[in-house]
Amino acid sequence: MPRKRKIAVVVPKYGLVGGGERFVRELTERIARNATYDIHVLASQWQGGSSRITFHRIPSLTFPKWLTTISFAWFVQRKLKKIKPDIVHTHDRIFTADVATVHSIPHRTWVKKIRRKRVPSLFDLATSWVERRMFTKGNCKYVLPVSALAARKNREEYPAGDYRVEVVHPGVDEQFLAAETQSGVAVRKEFGISESDFLILFVGMNFELKGLDQLLAIMGRLRKKNLHRRPRLLVVGKGNREKYEHVARGYGIHDDVLFAGIRHDMPAVYSASDILVLLSGFDTFGMVVTEAMAAGLPAIVSDNVGASDLVREGENGFVVNRESNTDQIATKIVELAANDERMAAMSREAKHTAAGQSWEEVAGKVEAVYERLLRDSGGISL
Repeated sequence: MPRKRKIAVVVPKYGLVGGGERFVRELTERIARNATYDIHVLASQWQGGSSRITFHRIPSLTFPKWLTTISFAWFVQRKLKKIKPDIVHTHDRIFTADVATVHSIPHRTWVKKIRRKRVPSLFDLATSWVERRMFTKGNCKYVLPVSALAARKNREEYPAGDYRVEVVHPGVDEQFLAAETQSGVAVRKEFGISESDFLILFVGMNFELKGLDQLLAIMGRLRKKNLHRRPRLLVVGKGNREKYEHVARGYGIHDDVLFAGIRHDMPAVYSASDILVLLSGFDTFGMVVTEAMAAGLPAIVSDNVGASDLVREGENGFVVNRESNTDQIATKIVELAANDERMAAMSREAKHTAAGQSWEEVAGKVEAVYERLLRDSGGISL
């Protein structure tokens, strides 16, 4: 019987709250079912995890803060030399890896273009240094960005990196594909949303970055368009609620904007809604998009959302330029709210698109990368 191939999966936090953390858990748990692999997770913290996986605790120095990324990478390197894996698959910045799943844009780009910091901190400089070393000197053979947007930004920052790039989108859990209409009715009743109301859903843990300001301006426009279905907005997530309630009052839509906070019944929330709108200033992917589509919601997303890869214009949603004026985007919503047949068709297409994004499909793509690596190069030299 051939020996199992040892795969080292690197991530600071495994199985904890967060889109990236959930991606790693869902993917790794499925790959661990493959009897030909011996999966080892190298993490500082973890929660849960299959009995098929061996966990190794990796320390990191959090003070001073600039040592965090460097120390984690250094301790990972020490552990890799001890366990001698056939393949190293990292989901974070370390010194050496065969496969790197890219959940974000390059740190230097984030600091300059998104955070707009004039002077990078020592933490920023250290993090960028580790990242650059991995992509330019770390023997990385495959980079798996979660979206075309992430792939493009990575290549812009590291144009000379000698690795293959394959976009691997996050999967979607079956619970969202199986969202029940009845549970959605209960959510509508909870918030006083009538059956005839047209419910727009916003989901995000950063209201400002995810575009809630612009969406409230759009709601103000919709209020003036005399729709036959009353537009309502359900805001799910965590942010400065008081600020945005004040903004809603300014537009005269306070009664139509409902703040739900953090919810643990998202399949029901999706089922209650008619469409998802996510106008992020920047979002490497946005797993809420595929979850909503799995529940049959057409999605209107900005072109700064990585999940726009899966949105086909006019078929399962719309991709809009975030700089477009609010009236242009409001018109897209009006088109859907006013046409039940088109809504139904787009809902079916959204669900069909998401069904092709199962975690089993994602795991299969990553396993194919592993097999090519094992056949062609035999893994990294530590």
